[in-house]
Amino acid sequence: MKSELYDTLEKWHRPLDKLAFRLMIMGLGFFHVSLLMWNPHTYADSIGGFNLMVTVFLIWSVCASMVFGVGFKPESVIWKIVFSPYISGLILLIFTTMRLI
Repeated sequence: MKSELYDTLEKWHRPLDKLAFRLMIMGLGFFHVSLLMWNPHTYADSIGGFNLMVTVFLIWSVCASMVFGVGFKPESVIWKIVFSPYISGLILLIFTTMRLI
């Protein structure tokens, strides 16, 4: 039996559950992983260095973007929030802005 919160989250995620958005968010994840793997020192300098919070947000947002990008839909409300494309996409856009500015 699904809860009201689950149904609300489904409604919020429905507009982004399109192939173009999934590819865009997953592409942002691949972009940051490839930049990090290619030259970690330059990437770290461009986003202001690595610390605990930056590292956690980067790893989490990249993982969440891959989960969303492949089309996996968590059944638990907690995992729907953790892997929300709104949160991970926002974090990846912030990292992209920091990298390009």
